[in-house]
Amino acid sequence: MGRSKLEKFAAIAERENVVEAGDEYYGQLAGKWREDFFENANPLVLEIGCGRGEYTVGMARLFPEKNFIGADIKGARIWKGSTMAQEEELENVAFLRTFIESIDENFAEGEVDEIWVTFPDPRPKDRDIKRRLTSPRFLELYKKILKPGGIVHLKTDNQMLFEYTLEVLQERQVKGLLATADLYQSDLQEHTMGIYTTYEKRYLEEGITIKYLQFKV
Repeated sequence: MGRSKLEKFAAIAERENVVEAGDEYYGQLAGKWREDFFENANPLVLEIGCGRGEYTVGMARLFPEKNFIGADIKGARIWKGSTMAQEEELENVAFLRTFIESIDENFAEGEVDEIWVTFPDPRPKDRDIKRRLTSPRFLELYKKILKPGGIVHLKTDNQMLFEYTLEVLQERQVKGLLATADLYQSDLQEHTMGIYTTYEKRYLEEGITIKYLQFKV
């Protein structure tokens, strides 16, 4: 039997690689992630809505010369990624438990080098458009914390979210736009570094194509 949510919450509260409300670091790291948390000057890569943290940890394994932060509000999910990072002694990984709506309160302007949005909730209902993590509201937050020319990546299995995001990006006339509705049959798959989340593997087994977008906000 797996651990209960309460057990997981208690565990991450003690983790040095998790920053959440109540920690001494929470709300104090904007502009200081490299200096005070990672204690290096390496590039900072942020995963928005990281879930179990599989992408964050996967990238950290491949690129020890970069710092990776997975952000999500669901502590029980973050527990999985923080456990993997702890067991593998990955010192370039952190998890931030916070609402994405307030992500700009946790980073200084231009502090982040790159952002990944991996398999977010598509929020299909019209009333939830503003809650989509690629809506103009969130793109403005990303623009604020990204360095000039910083790249955003989106991976999704959802055709509606892919088309919606593409339309938003074209309206904004973003630079560096790359897009494919079938990532693994395109020449863009190299950008995803061969990292697959649990859900992604399931989608592929079911014959669902993975959509990918890369752009500068």
